[in-house]
Amino acid sequence: MTLPAATDVLIVGGGLAGLRLADMLAAAGRDFHLIEARDRFGGRVLGHTVSDAAFDLGPAWFWPGQPRMAALADRFGLAVFDQYATGAFRYEDAQGRIQQGHGAGSMQGSLRLAGGLSTLCDALADSIPQAQRHLGAQLSALSRSQSGITATLAQGRSLQANRIVCALPPRIAAGIAFSPALPAPAAQALAAIPTWMAGHAKAVAVYNTPFWRAQGLSGDAMSQRGPMVEIHDASPADAQKGALFGFIGVPPAQRRDAKALQDAVHAQLVRLFGEKAAHPVAIKIKDWAFDAATATPDDHAPLNAHPRYGMPPALRDVWDGAVLFGGTETAHDFGGFLEGALEAAENTFAALSQTAA
Repeated sequence: MTLPAATDVLIVGGGLAGLRLADMLAAAGRDFHLIEARDRFGGRVLGHTVSDAAFDLGPAWFWPGQPRMAALADRFGLAVFDQYATGAFRYEDAQGRIQQGHGAGSMQGSLRLAGGLSTLCDALADSIPQAQRHLGAQLSALSRSQSGITATLAQGRSLQANRIVCALPPRIAAGIAFSPALPAPAAQALAAIPTWMAGHAKAVAVYNTPFWRAQGLSGDAMSQRGPMVEIHDASPADAQKGALFGFIGVPPAQRRDAKALQDAVHAQLVRLFGEKAAHPVAIKIKDWAFDAATATPDDHAPLNAHPRYGMPPALRDVWDGAVLFGGTETAHDFGGFLEGALEAAENTFAALSQTAA
C-alpha cells in the first residue's frame, strides 16, 4: 500500500457509504483517498461463497421506494430479485413445539441482489482508481494544525489532508484520538449513537437444494427457543443451492463458544425443517458484536426498536467543518439501512462541494 504525502479529502471507512462517496468524488475529478482498516471493502456488507454461490452474512435486503439502491443496481447491471416468500411458515415455542401457519412471508416484498450485496460494493470499489483506495489502513489519530490535518495510521504512517470524512459507525469514530480533543458535545454524540445491527450475529446454512420449498414451506420461521429467533430463505436467485439464514437472539456474552453455537443452530434447523435439514453443505456464523471494526461493547445491548438516526447538531461543524461524519447512522430518512449509507454519501458530497465552491 502506497499512501500519498497529502490529499484534499481523506475518506475513512470503505463500507457502502465511503465507497459511494469516493465514487462520486472520482466522477467529479476531486482529489481524495479512501482508507479501510479491513482487508476488504464493504464494511457491514459481507459475502460468503460456498460451492460458487454467494450468501450475505450482513444485510441482505433492500426495498421498493429506496431509489438510490435501485439506481446503482441498474447502473452496474446487477440483477434484482424478490425475497422468496411463498408457502407456510413455522413457529417454535419455548418448549420446542413446532406449529405451522399460512400467509405472506414476513419479508415478502423485500429485494435482493443476485450474487449477494457484495457485488454492489465490488462494483463501486472498481469504479475508484486503484491508486486512491487502500486496504489494511487503520486510522488511529487526527491532529490539527495551521497547515491542515495529520492523519496517523495504526501502522505508523501518516498523511496530510484538508478535510476528513469519517464514513464509519459513530462509536467507532469516537475511538479515534483527536488532537485537539473533540468538543464534549461532539464526543458525547458519537458515543450515544447505536451502531445498527452491530450487536447481532447471523447464521447461514447452505444445502444442495431448497428442499423446504417442495414441502410447501417459505423458509420463514420464528422461535422462542432459539438460538435463532427469526429465519428466512437465503437461497440464490437461481435456486441451484438452498440456504436458510437466521438472526441469533442469544446475547453476545452467551455466544462466545462458536462450536456450541453452531451445534445449537444445526439442531434448531432440524427441529423446524426436519431430517433434510440435518445435512447442510456448510453452516457459517458471523458475529458482528465481536468485529472490532463494527461494534463496541456499548453495542452489545439489544436494540428494541430502530433508532431515530440523523446528524446531531453537535457533529455538524467539527473543527470548523474540517471533519465530517458520513456513515449510514447519520442519514435522516433511511439511517441504518443500505439506502441510508447512500443517502449519507450524497449529503457528505454536497457538504464537500459547498466548502470547495
